Amino acid sequence: MGKSKLEYLWLDGYTPTANLRSKTKVEDDFSGKLEDCPVWSFDGSSTKQAEGGSSDCLLKPVAIYPDPARRDGYLVMTEVLNADGTPHESNARATIADQDDDFWFGFEQEYFIMDKETQLPLGFPVGGYPGPQGMYYCSVGGKNTHGRAFVEEHADLCIDAGLNFEGINQEVASGQWEFQLFAKGAKKAGDEIWVARYLLQRLTEDYGYYIEYHPKPIKGDWNGSGMHANFSNTTLRTAGSKEVYDTICEAFRPVTKEHIEVYGEFNDQRLTGKHETASIHDFSYGISDRGASIRIPIITVEKGYKGWLEDRRPASNADPYKVAGRIVKTVLEAEEKI
Repeated sequence: MGKSKLEYLWLDGYTPTANLRSKTKVEDDFSGKLEDCPVWSFDGSSTKQAEGGSSDCLLKPVAIYPDPARRDGYLVMTEVLNADGTPHESNARATIADQDDDFWFGFEQEYFIMDKETQLPLGFPVGGYPGPQGMYYCSVGGKNTHGRAFVEEHADLCIDAGLNFEGINQEVASGQWEFQLFAKGAKKAGDEIWVARYLLQRLTEDYGYYIEYHPKPIKGDWNGSGMHANFSNTTLRTAGSKEVYDTICEAFRPVTKEHIEVYGEFNDQRLTGKHETASIHDFSYGISDRGASIRIPIITVEKGYKGWLEDRRPASNADPYKVAGRIVKTVLEAEEKI
């Protein structure tokens, strides 16, 4: 009888920033299909999701991918349920109102690769700083490029896992990188970001690194890290109208606070109005404007306002389920006025 290793992934109950947790379930003669992944349980009292006297929480499989780094392995993304089968309060995925997968999301995940011994980003010398920003972005060569072998291996893992992985590049600060993922369906987009993050973080164990998702880990004249959210639905993809785009963008203005609340911890340190960000205290949108809260891509305009929008405010440590859920809610409310 063949045995398969199913790595169940879930988000814990730490707030405001959840952490990935995982454990392995060995199954005999597993088909590789999501419907054959059993519901499992875990000790919620160890993850801030239950009390010790009634500690069982359930893991409901919602997506499955082959695990490229393990023999006969699978990665199983799950939702956390209460013992009675209802969604746990930490389960943001269950609140996304995109039942027909009409919303498409492309997330740009930025992060810093940190050296575990020095506790500094790659390229930062102990007790000092590397050269100023300018030469690191999309650089090549050992002087300015740090961590390429690690990043390339992560890209291969994501592609081999079947994620819709779309690209990588070194970012503006030393040791800062980005990967991009696209998915049709808000829930699927969140699933793929979390699985990609899991593969990224697991890979650090082999390199003596760790990943820093803090949106502003290096203070001063260094870029912070975001998770820009490119999004569209049928209305945005087919509008053909500047007025429709203005209506949807303006719908974000009165709920700025509600968006910022789920766009990541410590985001005020990043959204300063500098380093390609809008101020956390303002709301703005503009064509091809990377200093705006929401950027209208020039391609969207050139195609006659048929395309997508980019919300540049989400931080690198934000939960993509919460980001997608809040964007979906705002756009659906805006459509009622169109």
